[in-house]
Amino acid sequence: MTKSIAILSGPSLNILGEREPEIYGTTTLAQIEAMCATKAAEVGTKILFFRQSNHEGFLIDWIQEARGKAGGLIINPAGFTSTSIAILDALKTFDGPIMEVHLTNIHKREHFRQPSYVSLAATGVIAGLGPKSYTVAVEALAGLLK
Repeated sequence: MTKSIAILSGPSLNILGEREPEIYGTTTLAQIEAMCATKAAEVGTKILFFRQSNHEGFLIDWIQEARGKAGGLIINPAGFTSTSIAILDALKTFDGPIMEVHLTNIHKREHFRQPSYVSLAATGVIAGLGPKSYTVAVEALAGLLK
């Protein structure tokens, strides 16, 4: 198994920078991907893939694809955080460390956004740091993979 990291982002993150910028900021997902690539190079790892989907099944397929290929996994499940047992089940099959990330602090948001099925499989959770949530997760995973 390599020391690379797979990064997955869930629904509506493809329109970051446009969608509710007062909540999610103006940084786009493409900019976050570039930030993650830079951070990965700084900490001596690489990004195996950086993907986003609005479809639960694609995220599950990509989690399964990462098995045996990526050393660690970062996932921002977005709207699937508190709804997807299927994503939880897929994450439980991944052998490496998993970091759950959120741009906002879900614990300060509406009650329905607070519970997380993904947390049941995650090694760690990083929330509320905006786009930096992703780069902190890259750095943390790189440390865990050494």
